[in-house]
Order: sequence, then C-alpha cells, then structure tokens
Amino acid sequence: MDVKKQKFGVLADGTKVHLYTVSNGRMSFSCTDYGCTLTSIIVEGKKRRPVEVLLGYSTLEGYLNSKYCFGAIVGRFANRIGKAKFELNGTKYSLDKNDGPNTLHGGFDGYDKMLWKGKKVCTENAAGVCFKRISPDGEQGFPGNVEIEVQYMLDENNNLTCSYRAVTDRATPINITNHAYFNLEGKGTVEEHTLVMNSNKILEVNDKLIPTGNLLEVKDTPFDFTAEKKIGKDIKSVGVGYDHCYVTEMYDPENEHCGVPLQDSDLVDFCTVKAPSSGIEMSVYTNMEGCQFYTGNYIKGIIGKNGQLYQNHDAFCLETQAFPDSPNKEEFPSCILKPGQEMRCKTVYSFY
Repeated sequence: MDVKKQKFGVLADGTKVHLYTVSNGRMSFSCTDYGCTLTSIIVEGKKRRPVEVLLGYSTLEGYLNSKYCFGAIVGRFANRIGKAKFELNGTKYSLDKNDGPNTLHGGFDGYDKMLWKGKKVCTENAAGVCFKRISPDGEQGFPGNVEIEVQYMLDENNNLTCSYRAVTDRATPINITNHAYFNLEGKGTVEEHTLVMNSNKILEVNDKLIPTGNLLEVKDTPFDFTAEKKIGKDIKSVGVGYDHCYVTEMYDPENEHCGVPLQDSDLVDFCTVKAPSSGIEMSVYTNMEGCQFYTGNYIKGIIGKNGQLYQNHDAFCLETQAFPDSPNKEEFPSCILKPGQEMRCKTVYSFY
C-alpha cells in the first residue's frame, strides 16, 4: 500500500493545497485537503481496464469555481433544513437560505470550500488520509465548536472506507457525508446501471424536497429498488430524477438510542450497483439511518475531468446520512450531538 502527497495548487492567499493518492496495485483513489474532497477513484473493469468511476475536475480551479460539491464533504448538516431555521434547547437559530427558502448542505459557506488539515495514515492492512478541522461556534449559523475528523482508507480488498468523527462543546445538529458522484462506466449515462437496495421505505417530501415526517413504502412504486432494476427504468416517473432519502436497516423506531451513531457500530448492507459494460460493481455498507439517492439531475453542460462534458443523469450519488430536516422533526431519530459524546459514522464503498 502506498500514499503519495503532491502539490495540487495554491489559494488566492498563497496557501498551498495538496493532493494525496493511495493505491493497492489494483485500485486507487485521490483526495485533496481542499474541501476534504475525493477527486478520483480508479477501479479495474473487464480485461483489467482501469476505469475512472468518479466525476470531478482535473485541477484545483475546477473545485474552486464549482457549486456542485463533487466528491466533497458536506456539513455541518448535509441535505436540507426546512425554512432555514431550527430551535434547540429554547434558542432559535437562523441559517442561510441557499436552496429557495431552505438550507442545503450547510449554506453558502460550505465545507467543500474550506481547507482541511491532512495527514497520511498507514496500518497493517490499509492506507489513506485523515483530515481534520474545527468548525467554530456560529459557523453557518450552528452552535458549538465542533472538532471534525474525516478518514478515507483503502484496503487490499478494494474497500474504500469513509469514517466520520465529531465532538462538540455545545449541543448541535450534526450530519456529515461525502457527496461523491459515481459513474461505474466512466462516461455516459448511469440509467443503464442496475441497482438493488435493502430499503423498503423512503421519506415523503413536499414540493421543496423537505420531509413531511412520514415514511412511505416503496413497493409497487417507481422508488422500488428492492429487486435489481435499471436506474433509468422509472426515472421519468419521478420528475427530473431521483433525489430522495431511502431508509436503511439501521433505522429502528423502537430503539431509544436511534440517531447519531456514538460508537463504531456494525454496518448494514445497503445497496449494490452494477455497470453492464465495464463489469464493475459497487456495494455500500453504512451505520447511518438514511441514504440520499441522487441521479445528477442538474449537471448538464458542466465541463469536468479531462474536458469531459457532463449531462444530467451521468452520475449517481449515495449520500449516507441522518434524515434531512431532522432538527425540525421530533418523530425522526435525533441528529443532536451533545458535549461529552463522540459521533462515529462510517460508510464503506466496496468495488468488485
């Protein structure tokens, strides 16, 4: 296992930005301390042909000028918070309205535009990078100084593990995820990819994509992926594409401790995606209760990596996370991290 560090570019204030590349000889990934961003994942497909399965940019400038969070960490609260406000312990908090009347991925000052501190990590069976930063009290409108740690590790079995850790000095909503855009063919639409999910329910949303609080059964609807089917089979039936939170098997409404994972709990097998031409498969395992399935509905016309022109539905995202708008939904698992607690979330992307 090997970890290489090199210069990726320079910010306007002269700060150097670095790129790390990790390889096990059959698979590799790259990431940068700008936005704690995964910039590349290369996997062997049929006939051992290397395939770039991650959308993004070839240069730092691409990420500096992008609003799409390609491969980046999003927080302090990923996904949406309705009406850009919430109340906690009797105090009302106002957030950025950067998604109509709502807050999306933390607001205008996203984690994807912040510089993290990176460090190489090597163990007996894996190698990768650990990124850290402190989100100060009041950043994006959220309370508490929060110390956040994100670790990307690759092992010999082509498992890319994303681990998220956080501690706080004040109670605060927390929801950290990676916004990777995948295409297991390396180009073109993902509508021919097949997908199967271990999920019987999604969160019902209103016309602004804010959860109503209800969970809906997917059976006999366009949202049903409990049996393997093509991503594009019913995509026209759901509007511009999928952008919905699926419920994982971690969700247990009878468990009073259901909510922010406070320890390294067992992971559940959430889904498997297959690409017919490349032969590449990806399975997702997590200890989070929700996963936002998004089909790149608004990336048409973007010039990405190596000059590639991206179109809508040229990627899918599987953003493991807490339920969106949970700061405003008492019926949802709690997303509140308290002083003295340690959040430990984990997601594994396994490639075959």
